[in-house]
Amino acid sequence: MLPQKKYYRQRAHTNPIADHSITYPRSPAVMDWGSLFPNYFPTNGNSGIEKQVEFLDVGCGYGGLLVKLATMFPDSLAIGMEIRIKVCDYVKDRIEALRIQHPGKYQNIACIRTNAMKYMPNYFCKGQLKKMFFLYPDPHFKKSKHKWRIISPTLLAEYAYLLSVGAVVYTVTDVEDLHQWIVKHLSEHPLFVRLTDSELEGDPVIDILLDSSEEGQKVARNNGPKFMAIFKRVED
Repeated sequence: MLPQKKYYRQRAHTNPIADHSITYPRSPAVMDWGSLFPNYFPTNGNSGIEKQVEFLDVGCGYGGLLVKLATMFPDSLAIGMEIRIKVCDYVKDRIEALRIQHPGKYQNIACIRTNAMKYMPNYFCKGQLKKMFFLYPDPHFKKSKHKWRIISPTLLAEYAYLLSVGAVVYTVTDVEDLHQWIVKHLSEHPLFVRLTDSELEGDPVIDILLDSSEEGQKVARNNGPKFMAIFKRVED
């Protein structure tokens, strides 16, 4: 039986600058992926690794996108990062329940509680990631809090380091001001180029981006706007 969200409710957003009590690896070399993906990592640590995590959903919420990615890309490992404790617990329990209900499936997705703004480089090596998702991130409306936004010049430098050449960054928001902010900063960065509609043809992810998350479904119910911008990591 799948867990019920009503038992895992938490505030929609949290302060990413606050001093949260989070355990994180000193470096990617000591990250224990085996506890998250036991079918792909025969032993803990790096010994015996068969695959690397290649997809990252930043602020994965209740895991809607992760669950869809699991079946859409059964040969790729996807991880969700979520800073809210109860929400992360829900995603973990949801994945565990799905694995029990569907033996052999959903082994390629997992969720960790962490602060992506602070600790992302502790988890991934240079050029490791092939897809990154930022779906309906906190807009931080006040100008004084714009520095908390998940897309910024400083953070884009980190993302560019972790993404392989040709990797894709997917962004969706229902806030036009935030959309313009995202497009501006990604367009101004020399290592990212926005993809055109013709270049996105054939990408199966496009069809699930807008409504896969709980936030996206809520926006749809309210007939709210949705703004999407997708960028590619290019060579130095």
